[in-house]
Amino acid sequence: MEEILSQFTEYLQKEKKSSENTMLSYTRDVREFFAFLKESDIHDVRKVNRTNLISYLYRLEKQKKASSTISRSVASLRAFYHFLELRGEIRENPALDIMPPKTVRKVPLILSKEQVELLLMQPDSSKPIGKRDKAILELLYATGIRVTELISLQVEDVNFLLSYLRCKVKKKNRIIPIGSKAKEALMIYLEQGRNKLLHQDTEKHLFLNYNGKQMSRQGVWKIIKGYTLQAGIEEDVTPHTLRHAFAAHLIENGADLHAVQEMMGHADISTTQIYTKRLENKLKVVYNQAHPRA
Repeated sequence: MEEILSQFTEYLQKEKKSSENTMLSYTRDVREFFAFLKESDIHDVRKVNRTNLISYLYRLEKQKKASSTISRSVASLRAFYHFLELRGEIRENPALDIMPPKTVRKVPLILSKEQVELLLMQPDSSKPIGKRDKAILELLYATGIRVTELISLQVEDVNFLLSYLRCKVKKKNRIIPIGSKAKEALMIYLEQGRNKLLHQDTEKHLFLNYNGKQMSRQGVWKIIKGYTLQAGIEEDVTPHTLRHAFAAHLIENGADLHAVQEMMGHADISTTQIYTKRLENKLKVVYNQAHPRA
């Protein structure tokens, strides 16, 4: 089964051109399904039927897995059996009509503006690494880009003259404005920090690690975790937390929902609408506190 899983991973990478995150998630989900099959004394993935799949999903529910996790597992298994179907290994995809549970969208953790400001103050801008980290934090909050998009940025993707960032995802580009604070932090990093980290002039990535190479997702996560602790912020802050703060604070200040959707690269407006729930809750609190008939 490991051999066919390896072929599936290669298919996702080379034929489907899936992102690294998708490839890793799908491979992990299918490997976990293989473990379930082994426990069930099923040693041939081509003999799996709809009942086996439903049993597996029922187990995930019993393990109290999040509905979003189960939904992704369904997508992973659909993709895997579609792959087998394309290869002629099976006649029908048993996962085709398996329905994932309804995902309940929860309002994500949103840092206050004061907490974000505190976090952005933490890097020591007297050092090259501090200049880099300051630019990273400012850019994440100013643009709402994902950490994978951040580490993929190249120097040429920043337009200082027109104050925007070009974010490239697969074949799609999106243009995101850069605020003055993020622009200033980026300029300082490029002028006084990046050249100290750069080892080879051929390196085009914007943000570099100690070795002068492209930063990793894990590296950015560790940086933010460190500054979160340093700032005394108790919440579990990740790069995505700053993405949430970007969207929520824009909407709270009256930004158009469709504009925020475009900047964040959301395919569906309903994904962006989740940030309006926080605003609605705040308005209810204000109303209940201020209205004489509340």
